[in-house]
Amino acid sequence: MDSRRGFLRLAAHGLAAGALGVSPLATAALASGPNTDRKLVILELSGGNDGLNTVVPYGDDAYYRHRPRLGIKPNDLIKVDDHFGFRKQTAGLARLFEDGQLAVVHGCGYTQPSYSHFTSMSYWHTGAPNSGESHGWVGRVADQMAPRPEDHLIVNIDATQSLAVRSRLHTPVVFDDPTNFLREGEASQRAAFDYVAAQDATLNDTQRFLRAVAASAKTASSRVREAWTNYRTDVDYGLVPLDLPKIASLIAADFPARLYYTSFRNNAFDTHVHQHNLHARLLTYTADAVSAFMRDLERIGQADNVVVLVFSEFGRRVPENDNLGTDHGTANLVFLAGKSVRGGHYGQPSDLVNLDSGDNLIFSTDFRRVYASVIGGWLGVANVDAVLGGSFDPFPMFGA
Repeated sequence: MDSRRGFLRLAAHGLAAGALGVSPLATAALASGPNTDRKLVILELSGGNDGLNTVVPYGDDAYYRHRPRLGIKPNDLIKVDDHFGFRKQTAGLARLFEDGQLAVVHGCGYTQPSYSHFTSMSYWHTGAPNSGESHGWVGRVADQMAPRPEDHLIVNIDATQSLAVRSRLHTPVVFDDPTNFLREGEASQRAAFDYVAAQDATLNDTQRFLRAVAASAKTASSRVREAWTNYRTDVDYGLVPLDLPKIASLIAADFPARLYYTSFRNNAFDTHVHQHNLHARLLTYTADAVSAFMRDLERIGQADNVVVLVFSEFGRRVPENDNLGTDHGTANLVFLAGKSVRGGHYGQPSDLVNLDSGDNLIFSTDFRRVYASVIGGWLGVANVDAVLGGSFDPFPMFGA
């Protein structure tokens, strides 16, 4: 079956059929410029999500030849066209796609791919593969948005700070449990922290910087705890909400952050063994949480102002392995969800016949094109090239 044929049906639904490229002029027309109401939420699926078993190319016979046991049968899919179907456990994502609020970007990767979780994730975190970049792409976005330090522009919900949010100018707000979000340190040190935060501008730049960081941390912890305490929702996020309700609470409380980063932690998607049932559960948790977050944003009147980017550090090897799992691979899907997203398929679908020497997909979309799309087209940052260290054609995912 022609692997491109499925895109034709999308045109009938007003989606992004044929959105396999875009001219710079078209993209410039779509970008609406800086908008301080717009927020970006990034959800990392750590471990390497199996994109081929998430949005399944059931119309391609090669898929079932490579995966005679792990291939998801057509009857177990929510078909969105005559080539692709969402696994039934991702019903929430499938609904967003059918409503035109989910973009699926195919074949995302980079040259000289790494099969190391740590290395590949660092490339996605920095947006600079094979470079040794020390700041994260989200941190560099913040530096372009606000060339002077601003309080609470970035929020990272995790036990430790991600490289993605490391900024030259801005100190991210990093916490895990909002009810226990306090400045770390021994009890005997807290008086010193409070003293520094309360001082007026002091003698030199270093002292002023330390005072600003201390004051910002104290204010952030108080506001985060207050937002979480006051947050109430009747939206069901499912069994594993993935910290998204914490982000919803901050948005509902008008917290000043515009960039939010969180993850499905602990290498959960590293499905080398007995993948079928485990992957189904992971996808259920993810789809339920993301779709619930969208409903919660609608409830608080913020659905037009938030876009969610979902990615994983790499995909899985195309053939199934002997343990009914899949091994580390290369190219993968990236999702963007939101009412302001022009939903549909983007990028060139991966070729399941012409693989590399290790039976892996050959990437067809530099993942930095996705970053360029949200940085310029959604957040309205003018100098996208400065953030990404080069020019990458964005997709027309935003605009009328």
